[in-house]
Amino acid sequence: MARPYWSGQIQISLVQFGVSLFTATESKSQISFHQISRSTGERIRHQKVLQSAAESDESAPAVGKDDIVKGYEYSKGQYVIIEPSELENLRVPSKHTIAVSQFIDLRELPPEYIEKPYYVVPENDAQTEAFAVVREALLKSGKAAIGKVAFSGRENIVAVTPAGPDSRGMMAYTLRYQAELKNAADFFRDIKQTEIKEDALEMAEALIARKTAAFDPGKFEDGYETAVKELVEAKIKNLPVPQEEPVKPQPAKVINLMDALRKSIGAEATAAPAGKTPARKPPVSEKEPAAKSIGLVKPAARSAPKRKTA
Repeated sequence: MARPYWSGQIQISLVQFGVSLFTATESKSQISFHQISRSTGERIRHQKVLQSAAESDESAPAVGKDDIVKGYEYSKGQYVIIEPSELENLRVPSKHTIAVSQFIDLRELPPEYIEKPYYVVPENDAQTEAFAVVREALLKSGKAAIGKVAFSGRENIVAVTPAGPDSRGMMAYTLRYQAELKNAADFFRDIKQTEIKEDALEMAEALIARKTAAFDPGKFEDGYETAVKELVEAKIKNLPVPQEEPVKPQPAKVINLMDALRKSIGAEATAAPAGKTPARKPPVSEKEPAAKSIGLVKPAARSAPKRKTA
């Protein structure tokens, strides 16, 4: 198994168990660029030099890695030096323990706050019982545990949830602080209030129903990277460089919304396999967790109690 990104304890009141966090994402891009001199074709290298040497255009040797430390500018041109060991010894309890401060319903976890996912597993076999009990309780209650964890040079808000009914693991999502999100009202308040006609709404719901399908992430690929690969391949082989197709001019006549909806539904019906037109689905209930869109799980259905026989 890969090396854990963070190891420590999850603490819920007097219940405590060891866990390891593993990054759930990785970069799969196969295209990377270097800076090249247009005139010579040579790769450009960057060196870390003293600011005084850079400003005087003097030739100076690069500063060694061991001679570089962090500095905080408390006044113009005045810095206080912070040693790596001093950062490592900061008194931050969440460096070692995720102390759960509260639980929330999954629907209360807005997707815009979610920053990065991590897989959570028991640190060892001895921690599995407490881990499994807490995971099952979160799954059945539809709750997320909220706490803080310190890594990557900051203390992060973290939400811990079960990974799903068919998984034995849990997920941890680092969350953005409220101050890091721009005020939504600054962007939404100028949207013109519009009357929604019932027939148009029903047509839009029908269109959504026809295009509704189970989400399969494997069906999607990075089209930009594919296009870059084609560009690189063409230049290596001295072939014509692929060009973007001209944008078709928009029709001067404004298409009526209802006509556009009807034509869209007709196009979707034609595209659907014969005899397999998707059934119309009712709109999602407001009671569905908002976090469902990011893969968080709903509470498991409780089985009905068995009736006692005489």
